[in-house]
Amino acid sequence: MPEEWETFYVETLRNNATNTPLSYSLDLSEAIKDGIQNNTRLQLNSDQDDAEVFITGNINSYSITPVALQEGDNASQNRLTVAVQFNILISEPEEKEMVLNANRYLDYDSNTDLGVVENELLAEINEQIVQDVINKLLANW
Repeated sequence: MPEEWETFYVETLRNNATNTPLSYSLDLSEAIKDGIQNNTRLQLNSDQDDAEVFITGNINSYSITPVALQEGDNASQNRLTVAVQFNILISEPEEKEMVLNANRYLDYDSNTDLGVVENELLAEINEQIVQDVINKLLANW
């Protein structure tokens, strides 16, 4: 990570996906802020114009699909998939823009009501997406 990087700013993600829980864009945005602060030396900046790293993004897909089809076309599991596209603008040491497409999913038993496991699944998917963002920041320098 370049020495010039001291602060970052995360704009609340835009939700372009249907069926997404109302608070999901805010929850994922906060998870990214926490993850970067806790796993890098970067500090959150409340002013986007003063941050060396500026992150924006769109939640483009939020879907549940049947997987592991069995006899009679019944699925034994469902898959929750979240796709997010990030634009990461870097101002120092040189101006650069990076794009990250993060697609993550988890499977759960089809006999389980999504409402019962959704928060747990999203927390785990968020951890994976946050790690994708951190890896992108660290791998491109």
